[in-house]
Amino acid sequence: MDARATIDAVRDATETERDRLGSDKALVAATGASLETDAVLEAAATREAGLAAALGRWSDEISDDDGADGAVADALDEAAAAAAERSDRIDADSGEPDALSAHLETVAGTAERVGAGLVAAPLIADRFYLQVVNFFVNEADEGRADLARELRSDASSLDQAETALDALSESERDAAAAAATEAVEAAYEGYAEALDAMGLDPKPIC
Repeated sequence: MDARATIDAVRDATETERDRLGSDKALVAATGASLETDAVLEAAATREAGLAAALGRWSDEISDDDGADGAVADALDEAAAAAAERSDRIDADSGEPDALSAHLETVAGTAERVGAGLVAAPLIADRFYLQVVNFFVNEADEGRADLARELRSDASSLDQAETALDALSESERDAAAAAATEAVEAAYEGYAEALDAMGLDPKPIC
């Protein structure tokens, strides 16, 4: 699989989990049912701060030499800087690490980190920020809704993922895909556990 096919494979493998992560229960789970502006902003800042910390640390641990390692390090570094900038734009204190941030702390291996941090994280962010946009639209807060749209566009970008995946071998891309799938599943498990604790069913009601 090339880079794009790798990403598509992760999309296909995680469709159900991502759909539920982007449901109208997403912010209920992320805020502990505290659906207020400050809580929503804190949840977003928490995700971005956790992602920035993990990506930045991973970049520092990879050689800066030319070649595959250098390309991956650059992609991680750029993604870390973007996440930190998003956190600054949200302008809210971060809380306890969310499920994805906690999972990222356990990921080892360059290919696996590319999958978890550069493939899974944007796919999850796309679904999360959809609900952030909807929240602020419903609150008639067009300024923050526009900000959330901009954050979603930036956070869901897979440009750095493609760059890093292109620098990996085919077997490493397979490992990245598996790690990305695992990261989405970890985020979903955190979402489901949060809802279960509130007596809510994480599965959609048809």
